[in-house]
Amino acid sequence: MQVYNVSHLTKRYPGQTTPANDRITLHVETGEIFGLLGANGAGKTTLIRQMANLLAPTAGTLHLFGQPLGITPLYTPGQIGYMPQDGLALSNLTVGETLYFTAHLRGLSRRDARAERDRLIDLLDLGETRHRVVNHISGGQRRLAMLATTIAASPPVLLLDEPTNDLDPQHRRLVWDVVRDLKRERGATIILVTHNVIEAEKVIERVGILRAGRLIAVGRPGVLKAELNRQLRLEIVCAPGSPPSLPDGAVLREMAPGRWRALIERETAPAVLHALNQDGAVEDFTLSTATLEDLYLALAGADSEQERPA
Repeated sequence: MQVYNVSHLTKRYPGQTTPANDRITLHVETGEIFGLLGANGAGKTTLIRQMANLLAPTAGTLHLFGQPLGITPLYTPGQIGYMPQDGLALSNLTVGETLYFTAHLRGLSRRDARAERDRLIDLLDLGETRHRVVNHISGGQRRLAMLATTIAASPPVLLLDEPTNDLDPQHRRLVWDVVRDLKRERGATIILVTHNVIEAEKVIERVGILRAGRLIAVGRPGVLKAELNRQLRLEIVCAPGSPPSLPDGAVLREMAPGRWRALIERETAPAVLHALNQDGAVEDFTLSTATLEDLYLALAGADSEQERPA
């Protein structure tokens, strides 16, 4: 069964010459984890806010479980939990109070809402913040509290906008484990926006890649990555300011000072490795199969990265 059916969705903000979303068409199936990837300004948050019925489209249609999204004011809130990039309702309450009232407002009895509060505090490592006001906790703790509030009382559809922002590696891993468990144990349909492509690849089942408001690719990661099946991912460590020289004009991206990345054709690998072994500035390198991140960078680009032809 289709949870979302999005058809020719367009959103144009007043005063802007180009649409934030441009004729997007996609569907999301029951119980799947669907990822939305794209550079800053690609239109991901605009799309997910429309899917949450918080932003009216300029054109096109959105159906949730076969019904128009705005059929009644309470239809969408009764079906989804939405985690925005920032902001949290009830933020002047303690974490425990916020979770209790959210669960109760979503239909749980007082007793069940208390049990749900306690379960989520334990699940997301929020014990030390239980009696603290949400506005007075750290950014990472607030992010976990927002996720807990979003999933309270188990809404069937979850929209998660950058759920691992501001989190340390341990808690990022915890969030991805929780996402997997929500799908496996509770049958939740999850749509998530993230910039962390490497981590997201471990959980998403289908992905849509946005560029300049348009959906430029959609499908299973393995199928999409097949487009790169003749290429290998090369990562190089060398002295900052001294990019390595590669044969055949491979395009290098500087990911961090002294760390470079390129996609190379499989048949050129021997010549490339020979050149690297002769380059005294190269400290280390690794060669592996292409990833979803490579596909994302190839299709969507990344304005923050520098590219140089080798």
